[in-house]
Amino acid sequence: MDQLIAFLDMGGYAGFVWSSYGVTAVVLGGLFVSVWLGLRRDERTLARLQAALGGRRRGRAEQAEGADPSPAPHSASARPGPAGITPRTADNGEPA
Repeated sequence: MDQLIAFLDMGGYAGFVWSSYGVTAVVLGGLFVSVWLGLRRDERTLARLQAALGGRRRGRAEQAEGADPSPAPHSASARPGPAGITPRTADNGEPA
């Protein structure tokens, strides 16, 4: 029993050690709750946006089954961007 008391006393530094564990636990718990609440908020926002747009976009697996996976055509007037990359444009010439 004396060994347990000596361990919990931490050589006279128990106040610093155990309070640091407590602060760490509170911070990690707060981060978990914050991330979890943000995830729920973002899921609700995504559900509203999907409902407003009439469903979700087709994913890569769905495209591979039936859609043409080739990229959208580039506008002939599109100038290369940084590092020579030509921006993708929609069929009407507007940026995609």
